[in-house]
Amino acid sequence: MPPPDPFATWLAERLGAELVARAPVGGGCIHSAWRLELADGSLLFAKTNAASALPLLEAEAEGLQSLSLAAEEHGLLVPVPLACGLSGPVAILVLSWLNLEGGRFAAPALHWRRLGAALAGLHRHSLTLPCAAGDRGGASFGWPRDNVIGSFPQRNGWDDDWGRFFVERRLAPQLEHLASSGTPLRQAESLLERAGQWLADHRPDACLVHGDLWSGNAAITASGQGVIFDPAVYRGDREVDLAMARLFGGFPEAFYEGYTEAWPLPSGHEFRRDLYNLYHVLNHANLFGGSYLGQGQGQINRLLSRGAAQERG
Repeated sequence: MPPPDPFATWLAERLGAELVARAPVGGGCIHSAWRLELADGSLLFAKTNAASALPLLEAEAEGLQSLSLAAEEHGLLVPVPLACGLSGPVAILVLSWLNLEGGRFAAPALHWRRLGAALAGLHRHSLTLPCAAGDRGGASFGWPRDNVIGSFPQRNGWDDDWGRFFVERRLAPQLEHLASSGTPLRQAESLLERAGQWLADHRPDACLVHGDLWSGNAAITASGQGVIFDPAVYRGDREVDLAMARLFGGFPEAFYEGYTEAWPLPSGHEFRRDLYNLYHVLNHANLFGGSYLGQGQGQINRLLSRGAAQERG
């Protein structure tokens, strides 16, 4: 008789659940993902990795809890973290199961419009409440602790100035890491200096943002409900979520229509979109290298050129 699955033993100890079967689920590039079938017929979702990756899973669980709190009563589904910890050499995060079959981009535009409106509701509602221990509500930009964007460290802390926060704790660490890794990008210092100037007169609300809202981290369930997952949360300009939603393929246009009908974006958001998305392009350059290095350099060049043109009037 084979020895008992340590995963099943851990699950029984943490949740009192009897595991009948588990099967791998595709889609992730950092963790292994699993479909868990329980003795009562219910399903759960789990992520596993080496024990050293536990802080990544803990940060994800905290982010999901925070988003879930802000999403209450806005029709936006966030998977519930049920257990997170170590089983010997394995780090585990267990979440509620989401039935995404038949959803995603095959879903009707109405469902994506509702998802956009629900995200606007989450952003606005987050201004009225602390969403985690140590969260300052809508009073400041940042987060109580550092977390990760993908698997790259995301520097947080608090700052009352959004432009300074974005330059010093988003763009600068990415550019510094590229330089220290032997792949510096040209005009990086000029970009940091000018970015602070471009954002100096922008006074956004300190909303709770998903932080990593590309199209792979949102979906429509089989029942038609919008869902977001895999966050890198902090308090920032809500435009960062709308900006990234247009990166790497983007969401259906109905999503943006639903958002802006619920909470229109201020003037200048098109230029800020490209600046905000530079952060994610640089992050991909640090994580994967290759063509993202050239993409990051090209985006810096275009931002500096467009910024100079705007300043000339």
